[in-house]
Amino acid sequence: MATIADAVGRLASRAGLLAGVVMATLTAGPTVRAAETAAETAAAVSPAPRRIVSLNLCTDQLLADLVPPERIAALSRLAADARLSTIAVRARAFPLTGGAAEDVLALDPDLIVTADHAAPQTVALLRRLGGRVATIPMAQDFPALRASIRTLAAAVGEPGRGEALIAGIDERLAAATVARTAGAPRPTALAWQINRLAAGGASLIDAAMTAAGLDNAARALPLGPGGTLPLERIVADPPDVLVLANAPDDYRTTAADNLRHPALGIAMRGRATVRLPMPLWLCASPRSVEAVEILAAVRARVVAAGAASQ
Repeated sequence: MATIADAVGRLASRAGLLAGVVMATLTAGPTVRAAETAAETAAAVSPAPRRIVSLNLCTDQLLADLVPPERIAALSRLAADARLSTIAVRARAFPLTGGAAEDVLALDPDLIVTADHAAPQTVALLRRLGGRVATIPMAQDFPALRASIRTLAAAVGEPGRGEALIAGIDERLAAATVARTAGAPRPTALAWQINRLAAGGASLIDAAMTAAGLDNAARALPLGPGGTLPLERIVADPPDVLVLANAPDDYRTTAADNLRHPALGIAMRGRATVRLPMPLWLCASPRSVEAVEILAAVRARVVAAGAASQ
């Protein structure tokens, strides 16, 4: 994590590296043992932990919503970076850690939480040195987000708060989700980022598009959950909605030249382009519902414009 934090700090000159980190996070495969993990962790943690340390940006954001601040001993350094985190302002009130085992144990935690795709060597070392570690499955869709929340809520002794979070997510999703009626228009959308990175299926942004009533155009392309898409493919068959995480001029490097290419502007002329801030879809959290709400509003405008032109 320290290496990633350093890369983020050099964002202007290391845009390509950041893009790789983003896509690696987006495409990490979901864990199928969520229920088992929740049961194992709940049984292992008694009484509820009072000094919790989170080592991962994704667990940082869930933890901050599940326990009161006085029970958080530290969050990861990335939690305070507004370019990546939905809780950046709140996170600056906590100690921040780079995740080194000796630094973490010096905080005297009674529970350490991290993502299930965290470095196994670090997790093994912390456990060997006496740390209690709970690994939380990271989600790439909303059903998996519910499982992640329940797993962490069980680990920290807050199942009631977990269910309240899930209820809020479900209420907002229900309001934003388009009814699945036969023949309902589903405009196409494409998430295309610096270095020509596109998000295919099995990704959080794909789940947000689907919930908002959009069809992810990248699903039909040979990308897998993430990969590169040449500009020529977009010019040949532009989507109804282009989804960007950053404005073209956010990165003054060649890594973002694809977003500034005049051919892209020509291809998307008369079509919708929407900025979807990276923190909303980098990690699944309650704030990810905002991505659905933004995309659903864009879809409504695209459908209305199409109906008006007929």
